Amino acid sequence: MKRNILIHPDPRLKKLCDPVADISDELRALADDMLETMYDAPGIGLAAPQVGVLQRLIVMDCVKDGDPEPIVMVNPQVLLSSDDLNTYEEGCLSIPEQFADVTRPAEVRVGWLDLEGNPQEKDFDGLWATCVQHEIDHLNGKLFIDYLGPMKRQMMTRKSAKMKRDKARA
Repeated sequence: MKRNILIHPDPRLKKLCDPVADISDELRALADDMLETMYDAPGIGLAAPQVGVLQRLIVMDCVKDGDPEPIVMVNPQVLLSSDDLNTYEEGCLSIPEQFADVTRPAEVRVGWLDLEGNPQEKDFDGLWATCVQHEIDHLNGKLFIDYLGPMKRQMMTRKSAKMKRDKARA
């Protein structure tokens, strides 16, 4: 089932999410809903707080062409980060139609639980590394605009708030 994506500024997007204590059928259904919502948007990543659930769950799929490679991560955490940095133009489904360059570690090792409760660990680079860091930031109440200077961040927040008001009126 497709879920509504929260639009910034929504206070839930700035909250620290709780760890998932139990991997239940309800959580698996949420993960399926999040993948459907992400693909429909369309996007390459989505975190549970973006659909109003304050739990540490993310989904992502950075494959542009070819067969989808969805990844669902429960309680993800960055275990190692490279000293090398990469700058990507980032966007966010919760801040529609706005983009900015964000610099992050070029490579990261991430640990998480899969939907069967099995520990997983993987090294990510390129777009995958940027995406997983962006989504984990959501779980910590951080948005990509928090990496920007105050003027640009304020401008993007105003634009997003206006878009949110206009959508509510429609």
